[in-house]
Amino acid sequence: MDRAEIVHNNFQTRVAGNDLPQGQNPAGPLSSELAENLFRAQCLSRALDRESRMMQKAGQGFYTIGSSGHEGMAAVAGALRPTDMAFLHYRDAAFQIARAGQVPGQNPMLDMLLSFATSVDDPISGGRHKVLGSKELFIPPQTSTIASHLPKAVGAAYSLGLAKRHAPEHRVLPDDSIIMCSFGDASANHSTAQGAFNTAGWASYQSVPMPLLFVCEDNGIGISVKTPKGWIAASLQNKPGLKYFSCDGLDIYDTYRVTAEAAAYVRTRRKPAVLHIRTVRLYGHAGPDVATTYLSRTEVERDEANDPLLHSVRLLSQSNVMTPNNALNLYDKTNLDVRGMSLEVVKRPRLQSADQVMASLIPPIRDCAAGNGPSDEARIQAFGSDMRVMKEPQILSKLINWTMTDLMLEHSEITVMGEDVGRKGGVYGVTQKLMSRFGPDRVIDTLLDEQSILGLSIGLAHNGFLPVPEIQFLAYLHNAEDQLRGEAATLSFFSDGQYTNPMVIRIAGLGYQKGFGGHFHNDNSVAVLRDIPGVILACPSNGTDAVRMMRECVRLAREEQRVVVFLEPIALYPMRDLHEAGDEGWLCQYPEPGEISKLGEVAQSGEGTDLAIISFANGYYLSRQAQKTLKDQGVDARVIDLRWLSPLPEEALIAAVASCDNILIVDETRRSGGVAEALMAMMAEQCPNTPCRRLTAEDSFIATGPAYAATMPSAGGIVDAVLTLLAENA
Repeated sequence: MDRAEIVHNNFQTRVAGNDLPQGQNPAGPLSSELAENLFRAQCLSRALDRESRMMQKAGQGFYTIGSSGHEGMAAVAGALRPTDMAFLHYRDAAFQIARAGQVPGQNPMLDMLLSFATSVDDPISGGRHKVLGSKELFIPPQTSTIASHLPKAVGAAYSLGLAKRHAPEHRVLPDDSIIMCSFGDASANHSTAQGAFNTAGWASYQSVPMPLLFVCEDNGIGISVKTPKGWIAASLQNKPGLKYFSCDGLDIYDTYRVTAEAAAYVRTRRKPAVLHIRTVRLYGHAGPDVATTYLSRTEVERDEANDPLLHSVRLLSQSNVMTPNNALNLYDKTNLDVRGMSLEVVKRPRLQSADQVMASLIPPIRDCAAGNGPSDEARIQAFGSDMRVMKEPQILSKLINWTMTDLMLEHSEITVMGEDVGRKGGVYGVTQKLMSRFGPDRVIDTLLDEQSILGLSIGLAHNGFLPVPEIQFLAYLHNAEDQLRGEAATLSFFSDGQYTNPMVIRIAGLGYQKGFGGHFHNDNSVAVLRDIPGVILACPSNGTDAVRMMRECVRLAREEQRVVVFLEPIALYPMRDLHEAGDEGWLCQYPEPGEISKLGEVAQSGEGTDLAIISFANGYYLSRQAQKTLKDQGVDARVIDLRWLSPLPEEALIAAVASCDNILIVDETRRSGGVAEALMAMMAEQCPNTPCRRLTAEDSFIATGPAYAATMPSAGGIVDAVLTLLAENA
């Protein structure tokens, strides 16, 4: 007999015999009616755990990590408001069930069984995963099994004060709400959790409103590794800026009382707090996990004897809310009801095709208020002396700055954040004057933590803002890439398009910086960004394209709710000349308002048919230089700028090379895993009769000093590659 059935039989036997565990007498403000409702939620949570295991054994369920032992979270829900957005730990079914009892028209039993069965009728994920979540209950779905949801909880909490000062069009959360975020004791050790604690405390220390309640559910073990006794209390009690509360999660009266106190503190003081709740874990970590392989039977049975449902029966009896016999009848009836509904649920349809699975990768288009752009008066006030030179050709970084200014004037929900973006104006001056133009509410100097920057952005997007975070260098993204892959990019997918976090992430990157920073500041790998489903990766090579593409990126985020990465080539920020000193061939004029470069459009220089050179960013710049040299040698080439690296602009690209005799792909990313791999495959499939070669960067990091470009394509190298290709196919 597995441990789930042992716990089930123990409950029935002990309640029938009035053999209940000892504990404190019930105390606190929990009403009789609410106490009974919380116990009903606990019983349903337990019954659903048992049923999920039975469904899996029958081949009708597919994920059995459960909430047994953590049913005290029902009392946490009871002490909060249903509009307090909750980012939940995966053991918090009782929380969602109890919250459903606060909102009319909910059927948590059916909803969760549909999720277990991966039915297309599952109201949160549409059958894509067994996740907790509900749009009506303000519970975004979580797939994190560690702590990657904590940074966005910090961002959502920050958004509450910001929305009160600058209400965005698509605002979701009430002014007086708080954010709740729960996690396990093992996850508290994760760097992501520690970063979130630090960021919340850092903000609180400076009196920045941060109404956030962290809830650590401490069952003393992470899969098989025990948490040292007393460690969670010791590590959480003295966090600067975080007030510490603790309660006994086996006691719904104590848990409700302490949670209410903690919530009142967070709600009235607008400061963060952490609630440390003691729980037990029953059944092991998940369905296939057998706890007795790494814990003694004595340890396992000790936790089973402390079953929180047994404690609830005792407390309800002592409070004259419900007799043990009535509690047992309710428990048994709940199990029967769940079993009966389960037999019907497994008949519901499931996802079958790739199209069905992928339908929610791309969020739905939303209605947005129409705008006519910023007024002349607003532009004059914002731009100041820059207005006098706006008709003159400018470098790339200046044009991006002007674009962001115009977009922020037009869309008040745009908020910029990152390291040094405010007072300093960015490492390369791209965000200069934005803070003076729009104030510190909309241009936020963050602490040095990329996870927190992206988490802040995701949380702000949950409450209707349009974040434009900056990651200072592409190499720094790797500290926080799971905030994109595991959180931002999956939200629409796992919520069936009900939750979204649109944003435009600006990243300065790629190579060719002369002698600065080596591989810490020159990173020519974009594989991690191109590998994330649903994320758009834009990469301009010149000022005109940067303006038009940034406008399109903001439109994609604002109207189509997309997650967009705008990759800016650092080496081209100050570039003025193309072929020789003083020619100013790379300066561009600021495009007129309304001019955009649509997703999927490519750019082309020249109409030559001898050869098409396909490239982007620095590679496009170098290819333009090579184009002139080749022309002098009698080779008539066209150079195509991809602009969009994910998804690749296949239709436009194939049309652009259709009349060419040869194709060379110039890729400044690495040979292995670089953009050229996908382009070569595309050409082999779509243009099988056209000779095609690639010139890429080496599989190497980038050096500092004179060899800064030694591992990457050069203009001379492009010319040589072209001549070799033409000779091979003469």
